[in-house]
Amino acid sequence: MISKTYAPQDIEAKWYQYWLENKFFASKPNPDKEPYSIVIPPPNVTGVLHMGHMLNNTIQDVLIRKARMEGKEACWVPGTDHASIATEAKVVAMLKERGIEKKDLTRDEFLAYAMEWKDKYGGIILEQLKKLGASCDWDRTRFTMEPSLYQAVIDTFVRLYEKGKIYRGVRMVNWDPQGKTALSDEEVIDKDIQAKLYYITYNVVGEEGSLTIATSRPETIMADSAVCINPNDERYTHLHDKTVKIPLLGREIPVILDEYVTMDFGTGCLKVTPAHDLNDYELGLKHKLPVIDILDDAGFLNEKAVLYVGQDRFAARRNIVKDLEEAGHLVKVEEYKSIVKTSERTGAVIEPKLSLQWFLEMKEISQPALENVMNDNIKLYPPKFKNMYSSWMENVRDWCISRQLWWGQQIPAYYLQDGTVIVAKSKREALHKAQHELQLFALTEEDLTQDPDVLDTWFSSWLWPISVFDGIENPDNEDIKYYYPTNDLVTAPEILFFWVARMIIAGYEWRGELPFRNVYLTGIVRDKLGRKMSKSLGNSPDPLDLIAKYGADGVRTGMLFSSPAGNDLMFDEKLVEQGRNFCNKVWNAYRLVEGWNATEISQPQENLLSIQWFESRLNQTIIDVQEHFVKFRISDALLSIYNLIWDDFCGKYLEMIKPAYEQPIDKATFEATISIFEKLMCLAHPYMPFITEEIWQAISERGANESICRAEYPLAGEVNTQILGDFDAMFTLVTKIREIRNAKQLSPKTALPLSIKTEEKARYQTLEGIIQKLANTETIEYVSDKVNGAISFVVKADEFFINLAGEIDVEAELANAKKELEYNLGFKKSTEAKLANERFVANAKPELVERERQKLADAESKIKALEEMIESLSK
Repeated sequence: MISKTYAPQDIEAKWYQYWLENKFFASKPNPDKEPYSIVIPPPNVTGVLHMGHMLNNTIQDVLIRKARMEGKEACWVPGTDHASIATEAKVVAMLKERGIEKKDLTRDEFLAYAMEWKDKYGGIILEQLKKLGASCDWDRTRFTMEPSLYQAVIDTFVRLYEKGKIYRGVRMVNWDPQGKTALSDEEVIDKDIQAKLYYITYNVVGEEGSLTIATSRPETIMADSAVCINPNDERYTHLHDKTVKIPLLGREIPVILDEYVTMDFGTGCLKVTPAHDLNDYELGLKHKLPVIDILDDAGFLNEKAVLYVGQDRFAARRNIVKDLEEAGHLVKVEEYKSIVKTSERTGAVIEPKLSLQWFLEMKEISQPALENVMNDNIKLYPPKFKNMYSSWMENVRDWCISRQLWWGQQIPAYYLQDGTVIVAKSKREALHKAQHELQLFALTEEDLTQDPDVLDTWFSSWLWPISVFDGIENPDNEDIKYYYPTNDLVTAPEILFFWVARMIIAGYEWRGELPFRNVYLTGIVRDKLGRKMSKSLGNSPDPLDLIAKYGADGVRTGMLFSSPAGNDLMFDEKLVEQGRNFCNKVWNAYRLVEGWNATEISQPQENLLSIQWFESRLNQTIIDVQEHFVKFRISDALLSIYNLIWDDFCGKYLEMIKPAYEQPIDKATFEATISIFEKLMCLAHPYMPFITEEIWQAISERGANESICRAEYPLAGEVNTQILGDFDAMFTLVTKIREIRNAKQLSPKTALPLSIKTEEKARYQTLEGIIQKLANTETIEYVSDKVNGAISFVVKADEFFINLAGEIDVEAELANAKKELEYNLGFKKSTEAKLANERFVANAKPELVERERQKLADAESKIKALEEMIESLSK
């Protein structure tokens, strides 16, 4: 017997521990079974569970649990990403609390502290996923900085370098002054801001007068190499071949001519600062201008700035604006809307910066990844994201793969004192290369200096579907051959390019095939106002608090009630409340069935028909659910199961077969119902694993190591469309009778006479017992004509009559019907007049006109029904 009320806190930890102890989630290659594998999008080792993780991992768990029940060798590989920038920032903060500065440590000392931090905090999010019920193979947990995965990244770099795909060069990069590292374009977040445009005068050398430029960054004027004007701009013809002086600094710079400058934007004069703007850099290369970098790695002005040396860039901006105004060089300041680029990890404002970095050439290596998504060898769900994907991949830029950090895979490049670079897997191998390929036999390892930078975190996670199975280091091992390619990937659209696309690139580069067949792209979890949930806004509930309040199954189902692929989820706590209510409904339904007294009595025909009907509904739902899964309509599949259990099983089937109060039920019906309940639990298990395990275990005596996790997923049997149609008509009939009862305020205990006018008498004769039970009909008779004085309604082609004589005041009913008819006739007349007004129809919004037309149709329908009622009551 299960407890009186459903208390998830009493069962969740118990069953999760049971699953772990019995290794139900463990997987190993099995040639007799079809493999089904998915790899977790590795959360940052710094992370804690948030609503996006909850949605993403619930979907993955639904997929893996269903595959496991279908008899596949299901393998869900968990793990975490070392998250170079975010983790290093956390470690630096930890050290500061201890009074330790990073600069005072050696690299090895710092890495020891970083590993200490990782060991203490790095597994938090994986433990939280267990609370959600995630059925990962925890024995396979991987970490991108563990030795074998670290070495896979190093080997990948070396092999790509030897193929000529990796090079080192000076490029303009996104620089994070707080993290003191380069970032890829994908690690930069655009933010809308209210900015200022400063209009500054530059005096012309050798003559009276000046020109005015407009800039949002006056602190960079000390890095100016020229002022540019359009050669066709007649306003500035007199400035051709002239020079101007940088205000305050006094350094002379040339006026150059280039059609790049837009004449009608700003003043038509552009300050050219090649070191601090990508477009200016390109212009500087074209005109052979000097590059003056006035900012250090932390965003402070250096000695090249001459003025404001040592000041933070924003402090220098405030000071130079003040000094320009005092010197008479500031004409005006305007407010305007702008976009500022910020670091995804630290939030710092990005600086365009010329920097010597390592790059991966992307054009050629990306082609298979583009082709195989566009031809649907790899399918995106929803497919609308193919356009975004192709746009990115057709315009792909070389990937800056180096980061100026210590936490990460150190770049395997070694330098000789003369700058010669040798790329090798280790210092010993680099020395061997130098001695034998360069004939430098006198060299020792002390003569080699390794590049201090580490590789971009994505350079390790792009190998994830291969490296978790050790497919880089050991490409022919049993795991990689069995589980790769993986089946499905569940992730967020915002990392479609810099993780998904790169994994596809790596798959074709290292394995010659795709890494997964399907990519399910989740939406963003937003609050009721449409804002993305975040800690900074304070609009995101703590997932663990939700689980504690509503239970893991309630949260899982609540999250998936309205989460179609690719569409954002407007989260409302009422969703998880609905999920909890669903759990309570299932629980109470089983308690009801469990409490029945089954005896060896004959089975009523009505019960047999009810069983046959529900089994057809169950089989039809299984077919629908399977179709939804094939098309990755995960939410639709849940809603089909929800409606089957809540409406069809609890709301209809149990009502049809339940015995009278304190009366027994026949054993055949009871056993059929228990069998149905077991199938329902198996059907619902991927979505709500805990409550289904508890009930499944209670339904029957199970072995010591049996679990619904390994039970067979329900297969569809025959669907009897005839019985489904007959019961649908009956349920509509019952609903109509209940509506009449409610409208006339008649007690449910009052039995009502029912007359049926139909050409398919047999349809209702077999269901009479159920109709009488559900609708409390006193008698059922079949008539060939209308029943005068009775309320009538139509279901399909059949007409039904309820004679309420003696139960209601016919005269009062007639008066009310006539009054309501009069009102609806007036309403119809006014609506027709509005629609006859040509000005209204021509000028009103289309949806408003359509709404009026719908009102007219509703009024006409009501009028017809009222006229028929009046005619019937008048006889």
